[in-house]
Amino acid sequence: MDIQLDTAPCGYVSLSDAGIILSVNQTFAHMLACERDELFGRHIESAMSVTNKLFFHTYFYPYIRLYGHVNEMCFSLRTGGGEEVPVLLNGVRQERGGVAVIDCVVLLMRKRMEYEKDMLLTKSRLEELYRATNEANKRLEQLHAEYERKQQELMLVNERLEAMASTDPLTGLRNRRHFQESLLANLASFRASGEPFSLLIFDIDHFKHINDTYGHPAGDRMLVNLAGLLQSLSRAGDIVARFGGEEFVAILPATGREETMLRAEAYRAAAADAAWEAQRITISIGAATASAADTEETILHRADLALYASKHGGRNRSTHADHMPAGG
Repeated sequence: MDIQLDTAPCGYVSLSDAGIILSVNQTFAHMLACERDELFGRHIESAMSVTNKLFFHTYFYPYIRLYGHVNEMCFSLRTGGGEEVPVLLNGVRQERGGVAVIDCVVLLMRKRMEYEKDMLLTKSRLEELYRATNEANKRLEQLHAEYERKQQELMLVNERLEAMASTDPLTGLRNRRHFQESLLANLASFRASGEPFSLLIFDIDHFKHINDTYGHPAGDRMLVNLAGLLQSLSRAGDIVARFGGEEFVAILPATGREETMLRAEAYRAAAADAAWEAQRITISIGAATASAADTEETILHRADLALYASKHGGRNRSTHADHMPAGG
């Protein structure tokens, strides 16, 4: 870390995606009244009170994962001696060396944040209620019930944020991020149990021609309609997602090679027979069934090669990676 950043008039801290401190400058260490080496490897929440941890979980993590950045977040850090240090935080989530990191700039605040005043006021009111009469105790119970309701509402908000972060906004299917997480989970389950699963990649044939002929709005409607068709033909445990552009993917748990090809043909035939808004379309499909040697990259690569074979072989067809034609 160069001397300018190390002694800058603001704190700098770099976190892993899980919140582990990777590096800090001297200014940040000075804010917390500790040596820099004491912070490395600790979770950032270890320097927070319980209340601030809740605030951090409620706002920082959902926003940084949803939008990739957080601006002007006010909360407090806690020094090793227990002193509260009010700060203003800006953060950005980005990849460095193929690993997601969160870089944050931390500025000391000279006045307490409004939420701290609210918490102090609430604490004071609770203390008064505990010392009051039976009527006040009833009021306290009402406040606790309201608090529980707020907690439930907060959980619902977080669930909605998480759903937004894993959903493709155009088609309503799961997005690429959710698909990749599900693919890793299915690979781990396969290694543990040996139960096979399969992967399908769908691509609309001549989709550029549809956009060029009928316009992008018509192309978007075609994507939405195909997404609905794929979802309607899928089982409850299947993961159907938009991979990007006109490509879709599906993870088929507990599905071997032969059943996978039957499923792929059902998808292909339904698309070919459907009544579409603009014109008749077809889809090409590449399939791969997990093997002991597979990683996330290799099973995707095998399914993609099978998709290429379907395209190269005339489109409107399904190809399994284990049945590639000669030279495919």
